[in-house]
Amino acid sequence: MKYFPLSDTNLEVSSLVLGCMRLKQLSISEAEKLIRTAIEQGINFFDHADIYGHGVCEEIFAEALQMSPSIRETMILQSKCGIRSKENYYDLSKEHILRSVDGILKRLQTDYLDILLLHRPDPLVEPDEVAEAFDQLHSQGKVKYFGVSNHTPAQIELLQRSLPHKLIVNQIQLSIAHTPVIDSGVSFNMKVDQSINRDSGIVDYCRLNNITLQAWSPFQHGFFKGPFLGDTTNFPELNQIIDTIAKKYEVTNTAIATAWIERHPANIQVILGTTKPGRLLDACKSSGVTLTREEWYQIYKAAGNIVP
Repeated sequence: MKYFPLSDTNLEVSSLVLGCMRLKQLSISEAEKLIRTAIEQGINFFDHADIYGHGVCEEIFAEALQMSPSIRETMILQSKCGIRSKENYYDLSKEHILRSVDGILKRLQTDYLDILLLHRPDPLVEPDEVAEAFDQLHSQGKVKYFGVSNHTPAQIELLQRSLPHKLIVNQIQLSIAHTPVIDSGVSFNMKVDQSINRDSGIVDYCRLNNITLQAWSPFQHGFFKGPFLGDTTNFPELNQIIDTIAKKYEVTNTAIATAWIERHPANIQVILGTTKPGRLLDACKSSGVTLTREEWYQIYKAAGNIVP
């Protein structure tokens, strides 16, 4: 497993993260096997959100591990809040953030979160309210560090101006078959669709400001349109290239898809949302793979992108 320091913290984090969004699909024993497999492979980082299974996923996680202070200290727990899924709107008010964290802590059976993320940007956000919530959570020892998810550079700057604590994480969608955060920079100033700026330069912004990026849906294309791996109807060339490179390194296509994101110099954490221990093991084999520059570009072009 690869590890690196998380932004401006004392946390040494695994490059791979177990995403817990689908734990509700598993029994307690199945969830325990999945989590234990991740730990055995060196994953020390676990990503949650209060909307995952409407909180049930966090409960299953704690129950599967029989959460205790000694177990808690071996891992880094991150959760997210701000989406009111039943009402289908976003809420980054002070009251909602504080109430959400109390619920998260209760379900995870822990006294604190290592990291709290604001799940989606709220157009009605009041940065001073967020600052008050963060300050209270930190002073009470309920949250150590803070970050965001799916936020633009300007949205981060707007929050950061009021916040007493540095935002250290931004979680974004990224996979070989979903690369808007890379595309416009590659084809800058060209009169082609790929040059359209859809990401506001978020990768460069986060690198400049030492904000760790986390990639969600690393094996999906589009917005939950399904996996691209093995989809030879829509991605024939991409799968052929990935399979060829996988054979060279004696790993599966899952490992290569993971290694492609890890190869980026921004030290992007890859969030693995699988519920299958075997798929998790396949992804973890990416730790033994460092793609060459040529291989990285071969894969990027095979996904349908141009390199001028």
